[in-house]
Amino acid sequence: MPITPNNTTTLLAALSARARAAGVFGQVTALDQILECSAKAPGAPAWYRVSIEAGVLWVSLVTADRWLSQSIEADLVHTGDKIDELLDEELADLEYAGPKATFEHFRSEDKLFTFRTMVPGSAGAEALKNASALLLAYEACFRQLGDMNVNGTDD
Repeated sequence: MPITPNNTTTLLAALSARARAAGVFGQVTALDQILECSAKAPGAPAWYRVSIEAGVLWVSLVTADRWLSQSIEADLVHTGDKIDELLDEELADLEYAGPKATFEHFRSEDKLFTFRTMVPGSAGAEALKNASALLLAYEACFRQLGDMNVNGTDD
C-alpha cells in the first residue's frame, strides 16, 4: 500500500516527534508532504528531509550550496569511503532490519544538491520504523563529511 494523503499527516507527525526526541537536528518542521529537519552546524544551510513523491517515501539531504555538496564529495574521494557503506554502518547501529539502503545523488529541478534513499515499507509501522532509522542514519553519516559539522562536535 503506497503512502496516501490519508496517512501522510500521521506518518509525518510521528517522524517529527522522533526527530525532535533524537536531539540531533536544528529546527524540525512538518510541511504538506515533507518533514524538514535542519542540519545543526553545517558550513551552509542544509536539510534532512522525509518526503512523499508519487506515493513513495524518501529520506534525503539537500542543500542549495554547491560548495557544501562538493565538500562532502571531496571527503568521500579522499577517504575512499562509499556512502552506501557508511549508511549501512549507521543503520546497523540503529538495528535497522530492512533491505540494503541504496542512494541517489543529483541536482534536483529546484536546484538542490540532493543525496536520497527510498524508504522500504509500504505504510504504517514498517514505513515509520524504516524512515526513522534512515533519517537518523543520514544525519549520523553526513554529519561526519565535508563541511556538515563546522563546529567539529558530535552534539
